[in-house]
Amino acid sequence: MADTVQQTAVEKDIGETTSAANPNGVNTVQHRSFDPRKPMASIHQDDQPRLPAFGGEFQPGLWRPIEHRKFANPAPLGLSAFALTTFVLSCVNLGARDVSVPNIAVPLAFGYGGLVQLLAGMWEMAVGNTFGATALSSYGGFWIAYGILLTPNWNITGKGGPYDQASDIDPHMVNSAIGFFLTGWFIFTTILLLCTLRSTVMFFLLFFTLDLAFLMLACGEYATNNGALSSAKKLTQAGGGFGMVAAFLAWYNAFAGIADSSNSFFLIPVFHFPWSEKGREARLAKTSSRTTA
Repeated sequence: MADTVQQTAVEKDIGETTSAANPNGVNTVQHRSFDPRKPMASIHQDDQPRLPAFGGEFQPGLWRPIEHRKFANPAPLGLSAFALTTFVLSCVNLGARDVSVPNIAVPLAFGYGGLVQLLAGMWEMAVGNTFGATALSSYGGFWIAYGILLTPNWNITGKGGPYDQASDIDPHMVNSAIGFFLTGWFIFTTILLLCTLRSTVMFFLLFFTLDLAFLMLACGEYATNNGALSSAKKLTQAGGGFGMVAAFLAWYNAFAGIADSSNSFFLIPVFHFPWSEKGREARLAKTSSRTTA
């Protein structure tokens, strides 16, 4: 009796068993399983359909099967919107192909990285995901604010506005102001980074590299204000480099959230931390398998 209970517990941890009728009317047993002992397995078998990918969720450390959801997972959409906009701006910060003016980032900041990501954040709110709603909505607001900042007709950073009462204003003052803007986002991203410590390695690295990108870009603005133009250029390029890595990590996590047994022959590994919920489940399954053996 004890052996039967233990075996049932192992099957519950590793997968589920379903029955289906074949054309001859005979029920056959199909195993729908994901073995945490083999997370890198990539061979798809028709009689063993894989569970949906567990990455890409803006619910650190947790995973819910899509068949129990009333809404689709909005996180891959928000991650993709963030990734593309960050990729384009990072190309400019890196000076790729001698492009130094970020005009091309403005329409993306308003339309894709801003509006679409904000909508994804609101949909995260609808599915009850506080972390996802806060992160996606906030970064959607960041891109909209950044697009406004780069819109010259609004004179956000230029002279001659209603608050410009002196003609001898330091022209570098705008660099410190933008530095304040970026420093605030660095602090916010650090808070989110701490909330990813119980999720996955790839999700943590996304916020880690983004945090460093904000820090480098903010320091670059302060360096420009101090007249250290050579250091400012290097810091801006470093911010572009970290932003580029963050963009690809966002795409990676989005891909992990999109790929499942309905559209992919393999799962995207996201490497759970040993102390996360999934990491503990994998250790329990491994211990149970050794006990039964």
